[in-house]
Amino acid sequence: MFQSDIVGVAAVYIYVALLIVFTEKVFSKRYPVQSRKFLHIMTGNIAFILPLFETREIMAFVAAGPFILFTFLMSPYSPIKSMRGKTSEAGHGLGLVYYAITWTVLAYAFFDHREIIAMGILAMSYGDGLASVIGIKYGKRKYSIFKDIKSYVGSIAMFVCTFLLLVIALLFYAEPVTTRVAVYLLCMAGVATIVEGVTPLGLDNLSVPFVVALMYWFFLVG
Repeated sequence: MFQSDIVGVAAVYIYVALLIVFTEKVFSKRYPVQSRKFLHIMTGNIAFILPLFETREIMAFVAAGPFILFTFLMSPYSPIKSMRGKTSEAGHGLGLVYYAITWTVLAYAFFDHREIIAMGILAMSYGDGLASVIGIKYGKRKYSIFKDIKSYVGSIAMFVCTFLLLVIALLFYAEPVTTRVAVYLLCMAGVATIVEGVTPLGLDNLSVPFVVALMYWFFLVG
């Protein structure tokens, strides 16, 4: 393990620990639903810690992988009742577990293209999270697919936020955003929005980031 890997793992663990403590002990007491969204969105900042890592296995299996078990133990399905978190109980029970699975898979598969990992994480966290927040507050006209109720305003927010975050991810990782790339990003944001709209039971934490990552890989890298 390189020194930078140690710094990266420490940065991830400390950041997530502080985030969980704040949401569980402070925010969730008054705003349980909002605290879930806050945690969902803010975890996405891990996308900006990725440059610290030098080893694929360390990022995937030491920094990301352990959170699969940890978030499951925090979920309503945890066999350890004392570890069940209020934040996880406020939304889809396995949402954070799917989140951890996504990061682990993306970290291993696209380690040599950190921008792809970041794009998947940001689309999942900020894109989907902000869409939900905006939809809940302003979305009066609803639609339902597979028994999940969503709003048109939320879907529009998903499209706009995802596009902007994909651009931010590329700029952060010093990738060129040409007119051609921007058109592809608009298409990716559109597909991600459709996928989020039709994916039930919190599984959009899996479907959205994988769709975004694979589209970018096939259209602009592969």
